Amino acid sequence: MKALITGATGGIGSALAEELAQKGVHLILASRNVAQMEEMQNRLPAPVEIVAVDLTRREDCYALYERVKNKKVDILINNAGFGVLGHFSETALETELEMLALNVEAVHILTKLFLADFRRRNRGYLLNVASSAGFLAGPGMAAYYAGKNYVLRLTEAIHEELRQEGSAVRICALCPGPVQTGFQKRAGIRAGMKGISPKQAARAGLRGMVRNQAVVLPGVSTKLGYLGQKFLPEELVLRMTYAIQSKKKG
Repeated sequence: MKALITGATGGIGSALAEELAQKGVHLILASRNVAQMEEMQNRLPAPVEIVAVDLTRREDCYALYERVKNKKVDILINNAGFGVLGHFSETALETELEMLALNVEAVHILTKLFLADFRRRNRGYLLNVASSAGFLAGPGMAAYYAGKNYVLRLTEAIHEELRQEGSAVRICALCPGPVQTGFQKRAGIRAGMKGISPKQAARAGLRGMVRNQAVVLPGVSTKLGYLGQKFLPEELVLRMTYAIQSKKKG
C-alpha cells in the first residue's frame, strides 16, 4: 500500500508515518520542512518519497495532486494545520487566512481530488485530522474552531454519501483533544492540558479509518468531554470554552 501524508514532520503526522511505516506501507510525505522529511526518509523502515510543498497556496495543492496522482495512492491523510490563539478582534487577519487555507481549503481540495480517484477504483482510505474543537464554537480561538467544524462536518457528510452508494471507499475524521505536540507553541499557547501522546492519537485514527468509523475521539477525557457538552446548555458551553482558552494564555 501507499499513503500520502501532509504535515508529517511532527506531532500526529509523524506518529502516523511511523505507524504506517512499521506496517510496511510506502509513504509520500508532503511538507515545507525538507530537512525533517529527509531525516524521516533515512529513519523510517519503509520506502519514503518526499515532496516539498506549501499547502497554504492553492496552486501547490493542485501541484501535489498532479505529482502523485499516477502513483496509485491508497491512503490520503490530511494532517497539516496550525492554530491561532486570541480574541477574533485582535488576531492577525493574514495569519488567520493562512491558517484557513491550510486547515480548510487544502483539506477540501485534496479530499475532493483523491476521493474522485478512489471512487473510480472503489477502494481507498481518507483520514482527515480534525479536532474535538470541531464539535464546538471556540471563543478565544474562533477561526480555528470554525475551521475544524468545517473539516468534521465535511467528512461526516462524505462518509454518509459513500455509505449510501455502497462504496468500499472509507473516510474518517480524527478528533483528538489536547495532544503533546508542537501545536501549542505555534498557536501561542503558554499553558494548557497535557493531553495524550501523538502515538495514541495516530493509532486510534488508523484503527477507526480501517473500521470505517465516521469519527474517532481518542482518549477517555476527549470522549467524556464530548458527552458532557451534549447535555449542557450552549451558553454554558461557550463560557466554559472561553475560560479554557483564556487559561492557555498563561
